[in-house]
Amino acid sequence: MPHDDFPPGMVWLVGAGPGDPDLLTRKAARLIGAADVVFHDALVGAGVLDLVAPDARRISVGKRSGRHSVAQGTIDGLIVAAAREGARVVRLKGGDPAIFGRTAEEMAACRAAGVPARICPGVTAASAAAAAAGSALTSRGVARRLVFVTAHLDTGAPAAFDAAVLADAGATLAIYMGRAAAGSIARQLIAAGRRADTPVLVVVNASLPQERVVHGRLDALAFLVEAVGAREPAMLLIGEAVRSSAAAAHPLSNSAVCV
Repeated sequence: MPHDDFPPGMVWLVGAGPGDPDLLTRKAARLIGAADVVFHDALVGAGVLDLVAPDARRISVGKRSGRHSVAQGTIDGLIVAAAREGARVVRLKGGDPAIFGRTAEEMAACRAAGVPARICPGVTAASAAAAAAGSALTSRGVARRLVFVTAHLDTGAPAAFDAAVLADAGATLAIYMGRAAAGSIARQLIAAGRRADTPVLVVVNASLPQERVVHGRLDALAFLVEAVGAREPAMLLIGEAVRSSAAAAHPLSNSAVCV
C-alpha cells in the first residue's frame, strides 16, 4: 500500500543501485513496488525491475553510448505527463540519481510543471566497483580525496580534465562512462604527472553474478578495458587506494585478473 510520501500525481527519482536488488535501499524497493508507472534506464538490473507491480506500466527510456536513445526533453515530458494524469511515477535510474544521472533536468521539468518530485538515493557504481574488487576508494595517508568524473560529453568531443586534479597522486579518480575514452584518459593523466604504474581497476557488471574485475597499470588502461569485455559499460578506478586489491584479489571472485 502506498505511503503518505507517494500520493497520486507525484514523481520520485529513485536510485536503482548497480544492479543487485539486494543493494536497493528499503525505501527504493517500496517506491518501486508502489508506482503506477516506472520509467527506467537501460542498465537497471532485471532483478530490480522484477519489483515493479504486475499492473504497473514499465517504460524503457534508457540511454546507451552508440545506440539510439530517448532525448532528455522527451523523457522530461513523459514523466510530467504521467504525473499530471494522476499516476504515481518512479523515474528509475542506475546507481545514484544525483551522480551523472540528469537529475537536475528532470527535477526542473517537474518544478516548472508544478509536479511534486523528490529523490531517493542509491548505491553508485564507484562504490559497487570498489566492493567488487575488495578495495577502498580512500585510504588514510595515501588517498585523501575522491573525485567522480564522467568521460561522456553530450557534444561528442573528447573529455578533457582539470590538470591539477589529474596530477594529484593523493586522489582516487572514479571515472564513469570511460570505456571509449580510456586511452585518452591514460595519456592525459600521465601527461599531467601521474606515474605510468599508477594502479587501476576496470570493473564491469559490478554487483551482478557476471561481474568482472581487471587490475593493472595506468599505461595499460586502453588494453584493460578491451580485456574485460567488448560491450559492457566499464567503471574505471584510478589511484593508489586500489593498489592493495590487486595483490589480494577478491577471495570470492573468479573474475579478478591482474594485467
